[in-house]
Amino acid sequence: MSDTKASPAAGSLPGEPPGGRRALAVWGVGVAVYFVAVIFRTSLGVAGLDAVDRFGVNASALSTFSILQLLVYAGMQIPVGLLVDRLGTKKVLGLGALLFTAGQLGFALSPTYGMALASRALLGCGDALTFISVLRLGTRWFPARRGPLVGQFAGLAGMAGNLVSTLVIARLLHGVGWTAAFAGSALAGAVVFVLLVLFLKDHPEGHEPQPVPHQGAAYVRRQIAASWREPGTRLGMWVHFTTQFPAMVFLLLWGMPFLVEAQGLSRATAGELLTLVVLSNMAVGLVYGQIVARHHGARLPLALGTVAATALLWAATLAHPADTAPMWLLIVLCTVLGACGPASMIGFDFARPANPPERQGTASGITNMGGFIASMTTLFAIGVLLDATGGDYTVAFSAVFLLQALGVVQILRLRGRAVRRERERLVASRVETVHVPA
Repeated sequence: MSDTKASPAAGSLPGEPPGGRRALAVWGVGVAVYFVAVIFRTSLGVAGLDAVDRFGVNASALSTFSILQLLVYAGMQIPVGLLVDRLGTKKVLGLGALLFTAGQLGFALSPTYGMALASRALLGCGDALTFISVLRLGTRWFPARRGPLVGQFAGLAGMAGNLVSTLVIARLLHGVGWTAAFAGSALAGAVVFVLLVLFLKDHPEGHEPQPVPHQGAAYVRRQIAASWREPGTRLGMWVHFTTQFPAMVFLLLWGMPFLVEAQGLSRATAGELLTLVVLSNMAVGLVYGQIVARHHGARLPLALGTVAATALLWAATLAHPADTAPMWLLIVLCTVLGACGPASMIGFDFARPANPPERQGTASGITNMGGFIASMTTLFAIGVLLDATGGDYTVAFSAVFLLQALGVVQILRLRGRAVRRERERLVASRVETVHVPA
């Protein structure tokens, strides 16, 4: 016997957070922390050539800065997801802000290569605590139907941080010098930490999550295993792996040297092209977020289409018969690279519906590892190949195609199972919404 349940308010599900202005304000504080973290993360991208001069290093040693930073970041994603699920957003984000601010300040003051490496590792540790926390904050304050848009707007804020790096940090470096530029930027970390302490809340009143009893290592193993068993989590990770890294590698370190040394552009022109990648990312993010929110079936076509377009433009640029590619081709390449970040956010739109609320942080951590593992691998490969070939960027950047091919194979292998499982969950949730046991 069953009773028909009263329909929920239009557009909302029972028990979901309401969203609204209060949600935007609180979530905005979390996004501000992530915004500053990305400024610090990407500041080396405009300082790569300066770092070579300051520390007297070669291409492989230069890439080690970003590799170590991303290694720490990727290695912490699952622990961060577990911490967010257990401790909540405010504590984890607060610790992240303290760590990445200390890392940026240490990088400003480092007199040696070794100390600078340690500072970037500390920065990567703090940075790792931010994005998963912001995603979790969004699921606590906004209805599930807003998930794709909330995720894309978080990514948009990150790209705005990247824009600050390319426009502001680059000018500060050449205006006031290394120490003043990096130390001055560290003040932003202190500001967002104060805002976080004063205004951020983990969830709206009346929407407190169920308390999680302390279960030690057994709890950790169950969270990770249950998240990994879901095909949607693994598909999300591989989508993130395949889509994110071409733009990440370009913006984080190798874009400026490629455009200046291989393409013969001035630093100013190269900086404008890096800015174009960021602006394109922000524009495409708005479009992808709207499309995915309305048509979930568009997720894979958008992701795979972005991968195909990126591979095509990289191939055309690297294989151009002239010594340097024409400016129009570089502009198109940078515009297409801007779609990589929004496409990587689609990975979370596969992992999110595949996992219950108590595993959202863990599943997001697994997903977020994908792109950073790919970026770290590619950064290392490019640095090694540049040293081995005497600076041949065509050979070095060919590493991009190998990782894209690996990712596409995994996406095609998992897509059927993930989509079927998601459909089964959707049908089951609709049945539970309509019928409640008497």
